[in-house]
Amino acid sequence: MSALETAAEAAGPSADDAPALAVSGVGHSFGALRALDDVAFAVHPGEFAVLLGLNGAGKTTLFSLITRLYHSRSGSVRIFGLDIRMKPSQALARIGVVFQQPSIDLDLTVSQNLHYHAALHGMSRRLAADRMVTELGRLEMLERAHDKVRNLSGGQRRRVEFARALMHRPGLLLLDEPTVGLDIDGRRTIIDHVRRLCDEDGMAVLWATHLIDEVGDLDRVIVLHEGRVLAFGSTGEVIRNAGASTIVEAFTDLPGKGDT
Repeated sequence: MSALETAAEAAGPSADDAPALAVSGVGHSFGALRALDDVAFAVHPGEFAVLLGLNGAGKTTLFSLITRLYHSRSGSVRIFGLDIRMKPSQALARIGVVFQQPSIDLDLTVSQNLHYHAALHGMSRRLAADRMVTELGRLEMLERAHDKVRNLSGGQRRRVEFARALMHRPGLLLLDEPTVGLDIDGRRTIIDHVRRLCDEDGMAVLWATHLIDEVGDLDRVIVLHEGRVLAFGSTGEVIRNAGASTIVEAFTDLPGKGDT
């Protein structure tokens, strides 16, 4: 074996072989409050994984650790094999994020918001323009490209945030309660679009929600409650392991969840 092969073996799996997201033994506290406790799971390319938990379960805290808004105090987070603490810039470049709270500039146009994001990722203006046409077109928002964001509806603003998150072609998309405030049609449009990204582009998705009806039959499910993972597996596995007949029943009756 050559020195190069030996070094590669010691480094572990390549980014192409590694999970899109690997969370291992992650914990976090705010003073005496334990927000996350030994959280562990993985999401692979092409998977639509649902992080299911009630409000206050720790979903947003976990997203903040994955995206380096907070620094994890225990455990590890790897993005395509890249340790988020050791190689933060390279790891974060592989992620697209839509946070629960809106984060686009209302006084800029749709186009200006997307071009600004592209510039942060080192994209040329020409490439950004091409990507903008593609992403806004897929979300049926291209005709609003030159409108100020404050003139858009809530659902349209959400679509712009999705387009922005996809401009740099991330391999992993993180979505924190992305359909909050949207009507039924708006929710379905967003969910269907993201599922197509998994099926057609091989994108890995971690979709955080408290809405059980957003869980699909073929999804991976991580049930988070009071900072702990109570179940992890396919939707069918979670249902069977809970001795339930539906995901609603399984979520309600999981051991350790009590009556909440």
